[in-house]
Amino acid sequence: MASDSLSRRGFLGLSLIAGAELAGGRGGLWLPSRGAPAIITSSRTRPLLPSGVQTGDVTDSRAVVWSRSDRPARMQVEWSTSERFTDVRTVRGPAALESSGYTAMIDLSGLPAGEQIVYRVRFESLEMPGDWSEPLIGRFRTAPAPGAVADRPIRLAWSGDEVGQGWGIDTDRGGMRIFDAIRRAEPDVFVHSGDIIYADQPLEAEVPLDDGTVWRNVVTEAKSKVAETLDEFRGNFAYNLDDPLTREFGASVPLIAQWDDHEVVNNWFPGMHLTDDDRYTVKSASLLAARARQALFEFVPMRRNPDESERIYRSFSWGPLLDVFVLDLRSYRGPNTSGLQAEQGPETAMMGDPQMEWLKRSLRESTATWKVIACDMPIGLVVRDFPRNGEPAFEAWANAEDGAPKGRELEVAELLSWMKREGIRNTVWITADVHYAAAHHYSPERGSFNDFDPFWEFVAGPMHAGTFGPNRLDATFGPEVRFNSVPDGFEGGRPPSDDLQFFGTLDIEPRTRALTAAIHDVTGALLWQTEIAAEG
Repeated sequence: MASDSLSRRGFLGLSLIAGAELAGGRGGLWLPSRGAPAIITSSRTRPLLPSGVQTGDVTDSRAVVWSRSDRPARMQVEWSTSERFTDVRTVRGPAALESSGYTAMIDLSGLPAGEQIVYRVRFESLEMPGDWSEPLIGRFRTAPAPGAVADRPIRLAWSGDEVGQGWGIDTDRGGMRIFDAIRRAEPDVFVHSGDIIYADQPLEAEVPLDDGTVWRNVVTEAKSKVAETLDEFRGNFAYNLDDPLTREFGASVPLIAQWDDHEVVNNWFPGMHLTDDDRYTVKSASLLAARARQALFEFVPMRRNPDESERIYRSFSWGPLLDVFVLDLRSYRGPNTSGLQAEQGPETAMMGDPQMEWLKRSLRESTATWKVIACDMPIGLVVRDFPRNGEPAFEAWANAEDGAPKGRELEVAELLSWMKREGIRNTVWITADVHYAAAHHYSPERGSFNDFDPFWEFVAGPMHAGTFGPNRLDATFGPEVRFNSVPDGFEGGRPPSDDLQFFGTLDIEPRTRALTAAIHDVTGALLWQTEIAAEG
């Protein structure tokens, strides 16, 4: 790390100064820079950056930097390893146009491994060249090089489920407070486990609470109805970034994102038709998903795969201690059924064959001590869908039968057996989806299926949505509850004001290589933790 690397307090001070004129105040800001104006005037024609900055898909040498203009403008990023912005590198980026919802991103390359990077983003108006936006400042740490000596702890945080069940931004209650709690935990990277938006759940301006007070949502046009058009999906992503704590988080913590169902519509699968939902004029979930996916790639800092540009599953190496494998259980799944099929086929798919082969290959090639599988749905928790064709239907892998693997469970059994045969050790699964936090230990000694090695699954969330649970565990793979954030008989649907919002952290200690998994609440308080020794 550079000797003049940026402290968190110093960084936040710079961020606040740089963003002070985000809404178009008076005056200018002197920021010496190469290839850009030194004085930024308060012209009414200069671009504004209403959604802040974000970074994502960080590696040891690359990072995607994202922002959004309010008009046609060209993006520029300057980066340095020094808070003084000495030895600045300047990268000219793409134009932010109507065709992308005025979003733009730059995939920085040639970054030094294991270093704190400070960057600033500005846009030059395309309508009035020479008019520049105020700069917005962010930071992130690049991953260590794969062959580097592990000399500092690694912290990964994760959670999911954001602006669900009608709970939007209530400014009088502090907005989306969990983003501040996660930021203060200072993770190296944050995995968003899905349901980044609730495109299928509009907001009401006021929601009465049990204590006699009123939850007052900020409501935008896009959040006043279900999302069907591309602009409405864009508006759902933009809404979350209207929250100042979310923007501050985005400037401080790099993101690894995946999606689940509510980015499109509840419990969707390819080919599903919304025949019974009168809110929708667009009945094809596949068409809605195509629009949602485009908005996802526009508003979330994700690197496009050169061979398959719409692919969401991918992996990241964080030096010799950690590899993260990000799954996509939406794009390739079969329909939600009773899950009782005796053999694998199109109806039992969750990952699908290409993704399964990619995951096996990536796990086999991994040399990291810990292999974290970021999964958008839990393995053993029973997650029900509405009945279909007069039969029960299930959203996740479990089918509530407790016996030998059937249906989608066959895919899990195949993977776990393969991992045992290949000697894949030190795997941990992280997920969200069920709107409460839990820790599950899976063991062949307790299961109906026993051809696998024991492993842990950790559940977090919601981030800013209704709290539910606990769900029943299917016994097929021998899960045991070691922690549960809500009691049996809990009354579901509780608002964020009850403080039952949760995130998790995984800490890896370089000397012992042990992993400590922990669950925290919206205040940042530690609720539970366990240390897991590395094998081998």
